Amino acid sequence: MIAAEYHRRNIREHFWQHSVHELTKLSEQTGDRNLDMIPALGRPEPDGSTDPLPDVPFEPDENSLAELSGRVGGVEKALLDFHRRSAHRESVIDDLSAENRLLRDGARRDLLKPVVADLIRLYDGLTEASTRTSDRMFASFADDVVLALDRCGIEVVPAEPGEPFEPGRHTVAAVRPGTGPEQHNTVAAPLAAGFRDVETGRMRRLAAAAFYRFDPAPEA
Repeated sequence: MIAAEYHRRNIREHFWQHSVHELTKLSEQTGDRNLDMIPALGRPEPDGSTDPLPDVPFEPDENSLAELSGRVGGVEKALLDFHRRSAHRESVIDDLSAENRLLRDGARRDLLKPVVADLIRLYDGLTEASTRTSDRMFASFADDVVLALDRCGIEVVPAEPGEPFEPGRHTVAAVRPGTGPEQHNTVAAPLAAGFRDVETGRMRRLAAAAFYRFDPAPEA
């Protein structure tokens, strides 16, 4: 009740101030300085029939506090739901982006397969010609092919003399007798380089080499 009475008082005061402003402006425009009519409107004054309002702060009751608490709780729940849905949408978007990336990468690899196969054959021919003729021009061309394969995501993996046999990387193309146990199952001579997919780590072709095999002499 007190808050409602304050609100009515404020409305009357605002109406009185607006009326005084309009009449003052009209008086200035017409030159009529007789403003006796302004007090006739009557600034809102508490009459004898109205008790003055006590100067006490407004305090909400328990019902208002409960309603406000319920509304704040509802807003908090709505925000939590919104953030949960947003996190779910972000997760779905990330999964779709990853799937699209895998599809694009797979399509790119399928598209480059014939190109990579031709580059590998070209590399084999150039390295063989370089070994047969000792001409550095063929070796230089082979290096250019290595760069082209790298741009296609393929790494050249040669077999190095003396390194041990590694399943999944080497393939035995020939066997040579070893002179001691330290040579057993090591590369005697590389014969053909291997090729590995940089992205997946899978060998496209194993490195071929001749390997030593040491057979100790039987005891007499």
